[in-house]
Amino acid sequence: KRERNVFWGRKWNSLDIGTAGVVHLLSVFAPFYFNWGAFWVAFGLYVASGLLSITLSFHRNLSHRSFKLPKWLQYVFAYCGVQALQGNPIDWVSTHYHHQFCDSERDPHSPIEGFWFSHMSWLFDTNSITERCGGASNVGDLEKQPFYKFLQSTYILHPIALGVLLYALEGFPFLVWGMVSNMHILFFVFDKVALLNRARDENMFTS
Repeated sequence: KRERNVFWGRKWNSLDIGTAGVVHLLSVFAPFYFNWGAFWVAFGLYVASGLLSITLSFHRNLSHRSFKLPKWLQYVFAYCGVQALQGNPIDWVSTHYHHQFCDSERDPHSPIEGFWFSHMSWLFDTNSITERCGGASNVGDLEKQPFYKFLQSTYILHPIALGVLLYALEGFPFLVWGMVSNMHILFFVFDKVALLNRARDENMFTS
């Protein structure tokens, strides 16, 4: 076991710092700007960007190829998934292929580097993830599609545009709850799913 220092034993970049900093800073204001309209916006975005897009699109459709969708619908779901702030489809799918390397050097969130790194810190260590998973070299089919290349090169602009739209519609409550509280719901739910998946994958590849 080689525990990694969560803060200094990693390569920080502006995207890591900006995402973590802005999300956690704005979350402080959530209790003070609650209203039911903002709550339902957060819930709706959770369903659209989380359940339908990360789970259905990024995970089951693009990563595991569990089913096929019409191309236009595949693109709609993939675009909504970008709003979950979990990365663009090319990088997300590439990282997801780590399953066969669970708890090894090539596992981007291996527990051999410590509990906090495997539990949370890896989410904001994009350079390390890219190095371990080989970048986009294992998702050549997505790389050939201009739509996914566009999302990769302009990724962070789309959540920013959503934030501007929410603020224009109903001000700070929609921004805080629509973007920030939605992100916390997503991370909480998918963190628990990840724990279950890890246990399943360990059994699958060691049995």
